[in-house]
Amino acid sequence: MNYQSSLEFLFQALPMFQRVGASAFKKDLSNTLKLCAHLGNPQNKFKSIHIAGTNGKGSTAHALASVLQEARYVTGLYTSPHLKSFRERIKINGIEIPESEIVNFVKAHKVYLLELKPSFFEMTVALSFDYFARMGIDYAVIETGMGGRFDSTNVINPILSIITNIGFDHEQFLGDSLDKIAFEKAGIIKEKVPVIIGQSQAATTEVFQNKALEKVAPITFADQSIHARFNGYSEDSDGKNRVVYEIEGTSSYIKKVHLDLLGNYQSKNLPGILASINILKSQGLLIDQKQLFAGLANIVANTGLKGRWQTLSTNPLTICDTGHNIDGIQDIVAQLLTLKNDQQLYMVLGMVKDKAHDKVFEKLPKEARYVFCEADQPRSMPAEALKNLAAGFGLKGTVVTEVNAALAYARGKAKPEDLIFIGGSTFVVAEINDL
Repeated sequence: MNYQSSLEFLFQALPMFQRVGASAFKKDLSNTLKLCAHLGNPQNKFKSIHIAGTNGKGSTAHALASVLQEARYVTGLYTSPHLKSFRERIKINGIEIPESEIVNFVKAHKVYLLELKPSFFEMTVALSFDYFARMGIDYAVIETGMGGRFDSTNVINPILSIITNIGFDHEQFLGDSLDKIAFEKAGIIKEKVPVIIGQSQAATTEVFQNKALEKVAPITFADQSIHARFNGYSEDSDGKNRVVYEIEGTSSYIKKVHLDLLGNYQSKNLPGILASINILKSQGLLIDQKQLFAGLANIVANTGLKGRWQTLSTNPLTICDTGHNIDGIQDIVAQLLTLKNDQQLYMVLGMVKDKAHDKVFEKLPKEARYVFCEADQPRSMPAEALKNLAAGFGLKGTVVTEVNAALAYARGKAKPEDLIFIGGSTFVVAEINDL
């Protein structure tokens, strides 16, 4: 087998939520446990940090991995979904898993995989654990996929659990209320393992407190003692623009950080990130202030993170972001409106079928000009249908089906001083040629 045929085996022979939706979702960890046992339980051969949440878990995972790398720990990072390459999901010190590792894994275990019939996600998780264990990493930062309790990553026994926030997303699988969704995410809380809750929410606090009590797990609500306040932008000595955050609170020993993730919504993630570093240091990890600052200032360079408030070009300023649920879109719109004065805002938008479209449309600015598109993906909402739905909310625009053609159309209409945003779905961002 070569790399391409190995990928085809992963993508086509096995169900995958990213492509087929509900049929790939299993409320059962048995396949992952069997597969890990077949591999010699690699998940028990390294220390791990487990992260769940509706929004912010990817940014938090990459931030912590970056800090650990700066502290000279060999750091594995498992995230999903990928944007451009499957190999983005599995990294060590920011370097993607080699093609040969994927080929060898499929070759060595193909017979067993055909017999067990695990999902794409179950097999990818096992592949990452096996790779991390064989490479002898110090720590792994593991991001859950959709939920927590039945997420395939939930076979690890981490040294720290983190839940970033709870919002409405994947309600058909996780529940139709915040407390039900929180219950699923709380499934990553383990016996006597500290847990950080990034954002306090009235509807979810009791859920997390009860689960932590049940598991005798020390619980910290990060935003109750650490606050991050946006304080503008700076051009640092390396010539790169970064966001400056003032840090306040009794649990923070630093007063200011520079972050290379430019979305203002990172202010919601920073308390959880800083509280997590405090816990890790209390467990004996050696992370000094200089390494912490460098890790937060160089997340993109250290980990290769893409698609988080990423500038694609200027004149006109063109920004993409993978935020796709109600809370994510609301944060994106809020920041876009701070950038827009008298300029025209163009929104190049595509979404998947199984989202709460009406709730998202309620958050979108009516004065924007919309270009509706669709990613080349079975779960995508047809662009024409998206336009028709949006019209009912006073959102007007045109249809240009292919993602890059839609972006080119917006650029052709926009003046140099105007503002273009492209997103609405991770799949849309993944297809941008400029990314």
